Amino acid sequence: IPESGHKYYLQFSTEDYSTGEDAGNCLATVLYPKKKSPPVVSIKCSHTKDQKEIQEEDNRIYQRIRHQTKPITGSNIPDSYGNIEPALEPVWALAVAGSSSIMWEKSTETLGYFLAQVKSVRQWMRKDNFTEFDYTVLLHEIPTQEMISCHMRLTWLPGHPLKVKHFCASESHSVDEGSGAESGSAAAPAAGKGANF
Repeated sequence: IPESGHKYYLQFSTEDYSTGEDAGNCLATVLYPKKKSPPVVSIKCSHTKDQKEIQEEDNRIYQRIRHQTKPITGSNIPDSYGNIEPALEPVWALAVAGSSSIMWEKSTETLGYFLAQVKSVRQWMRKDNFTEFDYTVLLHEIPTQEMISCHMRLTWLPGHPLKVKHFCASESHSVDEGSGAESGSAAAPAAGKGANF
């Protein structure tokens, strides 16, 4: 699109991250603006799971986290063999969802990202019903093969948008990148800039 950027039309299928089951089909448009900013995404999906089933899964993960008597901590998830301890599966699931908003913000037409590993995670015990975690995650940058380290603070309560603050640093990038309080999910993050934490 002259003066605006490149627009892509996509049709793709999705799968449940934890089970690999078919999760539906999507149609999307993605506009990569000429100026350096996150892509503009419009997406419509038909889901094979109903909303009630999704909420039940969210509540199961939430209850596993809330019934801990001491803060959850972990490192190197998955381990060097690709294994994730069952007790750490909920924090891995949240890391996948939270890091997707970072990847959405950082991606360009020529760079993409995948969550490679949670280097460390620590839960903050709160007096309200929200769960809160500090993560250090490694994102695999494609096609450079570089590993980008990001600090991410994630706050979540089922039925509410996932809130993500992040700060990323890289040896080859001279400017550190970060965000303000982001509220959203992999499907529809809203970006904010400028706040430190």
